[in-house]
Amino acid sequence: MEDQRELPEVSEHAETRLAYARAVGARLRAVRHQTGLSLMDVEAMSNQEFRQSVLGSYERGDRAITVPRLQRLARIYDVPIDQLLPPEHTSFAARPVSGDEADGLLRSGREQRLKVSIDLPKLRAGSGPERELLRRFLEMIQLQRQDFNGRMITIRGGDLHIIACILGITPDAMDRRLDDLGLRVDFYAS
Repeated sequence: MEDQRELPEVSEHAETRLAYARAVGARLRAVRHQTGLSLMDVEAMSNQEFRQSVLGSYERGDRAITVPRLQRLARIYDVPIDQLLPPEHTSFAARPVSGDEADGLLRSGREQRLKVSIDLPKLRAGSGPERELLRRFLEMIQLQRQDFNGRMITIRGGDLHIIACILGITPDAMDRRLDDLGLRVDFYAS
């Protein structure tokens, strides 16, 4: 007689929890990679709170992370905690936004080609209303792009144009102002 044991059924709730844990894990790994950190780096930065094996199991979705630990990990990565979670409007899969979609508008001519890389640590080190406005605007771009490398951000000509309009100057003047403030990392045309 054949062994007719039934395999236990996996509930829909359990499948949903597993899918969500995997999606959170994928976000954890993506943000860690964007920040340029290895599992070993995170272990060292956290004074061994986040052991490589445990963080790896979170990233694979094998283990669920608690909210307090998620908060501490967000502090280590220097990102808002919600960026470690999958977007609500997806079925647990984060889709990176890129190109003109990220910038929201099609740009023409010089604006589309002009790109400026800004040194974020230098921006944070200074003070004043102009730098504060620029810092807040760039943080919005980082959130939209989900780009948290923390060292620099490359903005498009359209973004530079928006910043210039907010400050009441021309885009060319804004371009020069970034040089005056010592915030430019790189300038190139694609």
